[in-house]
Amino acid sequence: MRQAVAVTGVRRARYRGLTKVHLEHVFSAMALNLIRLDAWWNGHPLDRTRTGHLARLELTELALAA
Repeated sequence: MRQAVAVTGVRRARYRGLTKVHLEHVFSAMALNLIRLDAWWNGHPLDRTRTGHLARLELTELALAA
């Protein structure tokens, strides 16, 4: 969901009317699929690694201690 919002801005519809909004969502989904396919074909992983709050605190403590 985060990627869809960041890339295509699907939280707000640009058009009025159900058919136009549906078409916008279909094009947004196609664009996301093309982005993901391109990343997969070129061997670039999508940003899926996330660190939790506690892990981030631990990393900053280690950096300060060094």
